[in-house]
Amino acid sequence: MKITVHGIVQGIGFRPTVYRIANSMGLRGHVQNNGSNVVIVVDREAEEFIRRLRQELPPLARLDSVEMTPCDVLGDGFRIIPSSSGEKGVGIPNDTAVCDDCLREMFDPADRRYLYPFTNCTNCGARFTIIQDLPYDRVRTSMRDFPMDPECRNEYDEPSARRFHHQTISCPRCGPSFYLLDGDGNHVDAGDPIQTFAERLHDGAIGVAKSWGGMHICSTLPTLPRLRAWYRRDQKPFAIMVRDLEAARRYGMPTQFEERLLLSPHRPVVLVHKREGLVNERVSPGLSTIGMFLPYTGMHHLLFHYIQEDALVMTSANTPGEPMVLRDTDALDLGADLYLMHDREILNRCDDSVIRTYKDRTFFIRRSRGHIPSSLDVPLKGQAIGLGAQENLCGAVAKDGRIFNTQYVGDGDSMRVIDFLESAVEHFRKLLGVDRPQAVAVDLHPGYTNRKLGKKLALREGAELVEVQHHWAHAAALLLESGEEEMVALTLDGTGYGTDGQAWGGEVLRADLASFDRVAHLQPIPLLGGEKAVRDPRRLVFALDEMAGRPGEYFNDAEAAVLRKIMPHSVTSSGFGRLLDALSCYLGVCQRRTYDGEPAMKLETLLERGKVLPGLDAERVGGTVMTVPMFQQLREMKGSREDLAVTFVASALRSLVDAAVDEASSKGIDAIGLTGGVSYNGVVCSLVDDMVRGQGLRFICPDRLPNGDGGIASGQCAIALKRMS
Repeated sequence: MKITVHGIVQGIGFRPTVYRIANSMGLRGHVQNNGSNVVIVVDREAEEFIRRLRQELPPLARLDSVEMTPCDVLGDGFRIIPSSSGEKGVGIPNDTAVCDDCLREMFDPADRRYLYPFTNCTNCGARFTIIQDLPYDRVRTSMRDFPMDPECRNEYDEPSARRFHHQTISCPRCGPSFYLLDGDGNHVDAGDPIQTFAERLHDGAIGVAKSWGGMHICSTLPTLPRLRAWYRRDQKPFAIMVRDLEAARRYGMPTQFEERLLLSPHRPVVLVHKREGLVNERVSPGLSTIGMFLPYTGMHHLLFHYIQEDALVMTSANTPGEPMVLRDTDALDLGADLYLMHDREILNRCDDSVIRTYKDRTFFIRRSRGHIPSSLDVPLKGQAIGLGAQENLCGAVAKDGRIFNTQYVGDGDSMRVIDFLESAVEHFRKLLGVDRPQAVAVDLHPGYTNRKLGKKLALREGAELVEVQHHWAHAAALLLESGEEEMVALTLDGTGYGTDGQAWGGEVLRADLASFDRVAHLQPIPLLGGEKAVRDPRRLVFALDEMAGRPGEYFNDAEAAVLRKIMPHSVTSSGFGRLLDALSCYLGVCQRRTYDGEPAMKLETLLERGKVLPGLDAERVGGTVMTVPMFQQLREMKGSREDLAVTFVASALRSLVDAAVDEASSKGIDAIGLTGGVSYNGVVCSLVDDMVRGQGLRFICPDRLPNGDGGIASGQCAIALKRMS
């Protein structure tokens, strides 16, 4: 009997498990990697074999489907035979944190892998970041440059060994190794490079350390003020890597669910509520949360082995706006004090995943290392490519009912980021075997930098270029992961190009994959100076006041005259994110934006502590929620900043939810969704959740795709496939 197994079945000890079960049952036959699948041939008892296989699966394996067809069995015994190229489709696992068994070996002085940072096994280690192509064999990974020594070869060939047939097996004698460079790129000969690097960090150095899918800039917490000055990052939060869960509890207050995420094999950065104190405030100024993760590579564990600190600052090593660096020469341009490098090539750049939670759901701010590759099912056949929006770029590739989001790419203002987007999409196409895409989907915005890439791909492949409105793509992504055919969705973010040429972002849409209707939206506000208004929220408050006939604040007479002159010619925005920026500015929380989302993120700290006051109601004229009179009513209200903030936000949301409920009732829809970058705000999400459920409807929010623009490419793909069908 020939058994074809689909799923996560390569690079995780699946063939060795098949071998052991088959031999224990005395079966004849073989097992083989075939494309992205695994083919097993047994001479008898196929049903019992499959039952055993399901019971004894390796920890990282997942069976999506099993097909059986009759065939002849040749030869004696059971063998693992060489791989063959076959049907393509991602069948490899994510990068997975070093497991406890490997850590025990690493810190056992009697073990031959004692203190060896690349220790891994079939249950852990780098996978996606080191693979070139399928089938998953050593020769198609970056371990191809490191031939096994005799002892590793013996382990590899021994069926009873823990690393039987493990493709990336290595040891200190045959595997990759670390080395240390000074600030000028000269090799530093100082014994153990990881130990020396750790000691230098302890002494106040700023370092760059190469990991599995990229590099981190790192320092100790006492060095953080110097790091901020060096990196010119005065306010933007950093993440910290904590020694263990006890350390996580000293810096933050993780819930049980958040602790499970921290301890998961994926090891994402998790945003948790932080404890009060000067150190934490330096890490994430003005925010109520702190991003933290636990060590996931052998090198990370060794850093903590050599120093007493229980936390290190870790952030992606890149110049602002550019992709994370991969090569030594590029890293040296960062100007750090020293560099901890290794000689294994990174084939697939992959930033850390970043998550925050809402109840028992995961909101992916960035879905990347540890959570890529992954896919969502869509009831549509065909091949398509989605290229996302402009910020928080990810691509997506669709093939025969499954859509794969690429790893996080970055913001599209840099052509290096667009080049990275193209290479990420092409890599997924290779792994999936997407050779004839029928559509390439892009955002409707005519100025987005990835549109040129979309046109190039469509022309080269003979595919249709499909333009998808930004917020419809948000709603489609939510439809995709929820399995709903139709919903009314609040799509709330900072900005997205509307069908009328204006900036949208406070939208209520009735949407399916074939079409959408704009049901309601916030009152548009002029963006005085375009992007200048995004960076300077004082301009938003000025516009709100001018629209209400109230003298504007913040600007002298000459400046105000210029702003009034450009006001009639300015693009308008209905973005909820812009409204939060204006509120943050008015309440004195943040009047100058130094990083993306800063005013709204700092406002959340107030929202969490406030209670809703009576007396502020948002009027809805047709489909427009009138925020200008609301803002003027707010000026007349008495209360704390916290209460005023949450009262204003709740009033605006109530009007949007009421419009959504009316639309859902009229169309017989029982689900209302919330998505877009604003939905990361826990207070916003909780308010909408309660309002929707209070009307007896189901509330749907993201859990697998990013709420923000990182999920848009998958929504674009789904819409493009629907159009092709």
